[in-house]
Amino acid sequence: MVSLSEAGLGPCRQVPWSNYPKMKESSPSDLMKTRLIPRWDVASLLVATGGHLLGGYHEPDLGDVCTDTRSIKDGDIFVALKGERFDGHNFLEEARKCGAAALVVSRDFQPMPRMPVILVEDTLQALGDMAAFRRLSLPSLQVLAITGSSGKTTVKDMVAAIINRRYQVIKTTGNWNNLIGLPLSLLPVNTSHDMAVMEMGMNQPGEIARLTEIADPDIACITNVQKAHLEGLGDLDGVARAKGELFDGLSDLAVLIVNLDDPKVCDLAAPLKNKKITFGLASKAEVRATHIRSLGEQGMAFTLHVGGEKRRISSHYPGVHNVQNSLAAAAMAMAAGLDVDSIADGIGEVAPAAGRLEILQTLDGIKIINDTYNANPGSMAAALAVLRDLAGEKRKIAILGDMLELGRESVSAHRNLGEEAVKKNCDALYAVGDFAQKTIEGAREAGFEKHKAKVLENNQAAIDVIKKLFVLGGIAEGDWILVKGSRAMGMESVVQGLADPVGAAHNEG
Repeated sequence: MVSLSEAGLGPCRQVPWSNYPKMKESSPSDLMKTRLIPRWDVASLLVATGGHLLGGYHEPDLGDVCTDTRSIKDGDIFVALKGERFDGHNFLEEARKCGAAALVVSRDFQPMPRMPVILVEDTLQALGDMAAFRRLSLPSLQVLAITGSSGKTTVKDMVAAIINRRYQVIKTTGNWNNLIGLPLSLLPVNTSHDMAVMEMGMNQPGEIARLTEIADPDIACITNVQKAHLEGLGDLDGVARAKGELFDGLSDLAVLIVNLDDPKVCDLAAPLKNKKITFGLASKAEVRATHIRSLGEQGMAFTLHVGGEKRRISSHYPGVHNVQNSLAAAAMAMAAGLDVDSIADGIGEVAPAAGRLEILQTLDGIKIINDTYNANPGSMAAALAVLRDLAGEKRKIAILGDMLELGRESVSAHRNLGEEAVKKNCDALYAVGDFAQKTIEGAREAGFEKHKAKVLENNQAAIDVIKKLFVLGGIAEGDWILVKGSRAMGMESVVQGLADPVGAAHNEG
């Protein structure tokens, strides 16, 4: 095993991880002396990870960081992650054959000829440290971070769209918001980028704290605190503490974006002395909305107030909750220095991503609200409200999968979900999953007639029942179906199954 000094890297590169925050305040010349540069070489890998070189110190210039052999390019660095169902160490030879020029591993093994191999204690930790190192190598980069129980992906997309009107921006890919996804989203940042918009997700305490350590945000927003991931967090206060790790981990110079409509978020921000920008429907919010009006399938219209200025906006996102998401994005963009016209134009241009209140229409004219990306009690209630508002007098059918990771509140949360479907004027409710019976019981206890609420065995059964309804006249052109559930429920298969003409695929009476 070769130490840093034995590799001839010199004392200026032997930088403890604990010194990184101090280094960020150094001058550009000091940063260059410590080789904090956008391109990777073996020396910078050793500094970033605190690892040891097993052999092959010869590559002066390496490529990108990769964790999947299927996407390796010549010259890339392969980090061998280990998970519950996979171990990247089983693919080291494949990585070499695919073109990897360096390996980061957590097992001591016989080095490959001329292949630089960095041995670390934990490759997941090393991946995050490499992303933090890259972020630190670009001190002019402004990082904006978003977490929250719901709305964070929407806010991330809105913020990036606004900022992209004036600056070069990089953002979290899809919903890559965990301890693997965020580093992989941040690692490609380079000198051409002015800002990075990073989404942060979690299901256990400590995860947001680690993501905050990696990204070192300049601007941070907690969209809301709702009942989600209770299995790992216990209760709503546990959720608040976990989300609050973002605010707690910021430097004193970072700006807090505070949801004035959410008491838990306000409580998290109150003790901190950082500059704060508030948003919400509350009249005291610095960034707020008035004269809110639904545009039906086209989204929402509202008047945006930013400081002393106001603009009328038409957003493509349906639902009042998405007006609040727009305000969060506007506040973040305001903190980043964007003017009110850029903010208004950016919000008006961005459209919902697939699976997030995406409105589809079958060839039979039935409208589907595809909101299958994930679910918790708060987002379920918001989606049911959108179904009610968009369908109007047309029939409203909800196909709902389980909300997962709610721990001891799972039973009560699903009973409440059934009750919520009744309150939102659903005409029929179908539930799939282990807690489906509880959802249906909640609906019936709230007054739903027995034949209007049914437990379904699986997602295919949901497709079949809609096709039968079409044949029997229980659903027709212009009627609406909401499909939603937690990610692991795979409810998008229901949407895909209904994409074909529903009447043509089932002729049973």
